[in-house]
Amino acid sequence: MEASNFDQLNLGEFKWVNEPKEWKVNGKVLEVTTDEEGDYWQGTWYNFYHNSGHIYGLEIKDDFSFSACIEGEYIKLYDQAGLMIYQDEKHWLKAGIEYNDDQPMISSVLTNEVSDWGTGVFTGNPKKFYLRVTRKGDVVCVKYSLDKKQWLLLRLCPMKFGGKPCFIGLFCCTPLRKGMKVKFSEMTVTGPGEDILHAN
Repeated sequence: MEASNFDQLNLGEFKWVNEPKEWKVNGKVLEVTTDEEGDYWQGTWYNFYHNSGHIYGLEIKDDFSFSACIEGEYIKLYDQAGLMIYQDEKHWLKAGIEYNDDQPMISSVLTNEVSDWGTGVFTGNPKKFYLRVTRKGDVVCVKYSLDKKQWLLLRLCPMKFGGKPCFIGLFCCTPLRKGMKVKFSEMTVTGPGEDILHAN
């Protein structure tokens, strides 16, 4: 997809990385039921390597801002859903809600050969929230919102794209179980604003 087509976002043109057994698209809404024990992680602390979560996404050639409403119920350790930029199994960024320390937390993981992980207490309703990922050059900014009005910074980080298109999508996985139902809606893609860090 190019910037000139941002207003023509079509879920039917998205592609799967690790297609789940149960999913459907209804107009502009994607509903997914997670397969058993999918995850994305590379090495750090746990010494395991997983590349089996579900991503439904598309390639975007230009800088962009991609947002979505994400609805799910997180009940078991590491249940997670959100947005993901995926380059290959050792280079990606995922962000969203992840169940940890007995509660749904706002979370992000950047993997550059190995994975990091940062979480924070989510003060709103984790069963329905908004997430926005913006790419500008080799910088990515992730923000989340409770009401789609006020956007809070989750992460600002470098990602090397080398001038190549960026594959971004809706992701979910349940590393210790199967059967979490997630709904993604209200997807939009636009050009990035001038100040991706401080502007709302």
